Amino acid sequence: MKYQDRIYGEIEIDEPVIVDLINSQELQRLKGVDQSGYFEIYHPGSKHSRFEHSVGVYILLKKFGAPIEERIAGLIHDVSHSAFSHAVDYALANGTEKEQSHQDDYFDEYVRKSGIPKILEKYGFDLEYILDENNFPLLENKLPDICADRIDYSLRGFVLFGVAKIEKVKEILKNLTVEDRRWVFKDFNSGYEYAKLFKDINDNCYSGITTAIMFRRVGDYLKYALEKKYIDKDILYTTDNEVVEKINEHLKADGNLDILWKRMNDSGGYENNPNDYDAEVYCKSRIIDPLCWHNGEIKRVSEVEPNWREVIQKEMEPKRHFLKFTDK
Repeated sequence: MKYQDRIYGEIEIDEPVIVDLINSQELQRLKGVDQSGYFEIYHPGSKHSRFEHSVGVYILLKKFGAPIEERIAGLIHDVSHSAFSHAVDYALANGTEKEQSHQDDYFDEYVRKSGIPKILEKYGFDLEYILDENNFPLLENKLPDICADRIDYSLRGFVLFGVAKIEKVKEILKNLTVEDRRWVFKDFNSGYEYAKLFKDINDNCYSGITTAIMFRRVGDYLKYALEKKYIDKDILYTTDNEVVEKINEHLKADGNLDILWKRMNDSGGYENNPNDYDAEVYCKSRIIDPLCWHNGEIKRVSEVEPNWREVIQKEMEPKRHFLKFTDK
């Protein structure tokens, strides 16, 4: 299989298990699931899919010599995302807004009910081993560490949200290495620069005010549709367009739904007002403290630049926004 990736270029995928997984219904569905939720309204040209990111994680792991089991885990790590990705955390009554963890909480159950176990069995891979993320330190670890998942989605975000150009992204990749199954930058300056770029995209996209309003508006639209039984939870595991088409069958007959749909597709009509607000919204905040080579030793950026410790402490807390709708 030849695959063209906007970050890594043309890649040849020759592992049969990977080809079968990519062609599976579970991975193909992710082509219709927006990586950021519904961000095109606020950042035109930024739309990209969970499929693109998932294959990107696989490619990144392959480039840096991860074992095939870790590459498989990387490819399937997002298959349990619903339509509109993390926006579903703002629609379901499970209290996951601050951590945006619904997908992670559902991952094991979703995979076991899918066609993925049969594909893994066909090629002799142990499902239990693949599902245990503790086996794959390059793929996943906790903030503020970096991992393949975090690296790939941030590099795509840098380009698509205008934080950095593709040439800078390629430079970041050249300055990355793997030491004892840990991601390590070749020097402090490279690691610190990447950490600051990551903070920029966190402030402006991952946890910023536009993200809060997007999550709240999409969440309200989905939640209302669920409450009115226009959709059930199962359809959330199709694609963004399929969910919208099903809900919007009721637009003409339901004025409240029409208001929510129009609000969801308006990039204005709000302000952040802690003294007078319609909705208090939390966004998960992401900040990193990469490892890097410095004076012959592997250190964290914060060990070389102590001021970064204060940044990490502050940014690890979920961001809180107070949204006042002005389009009533």
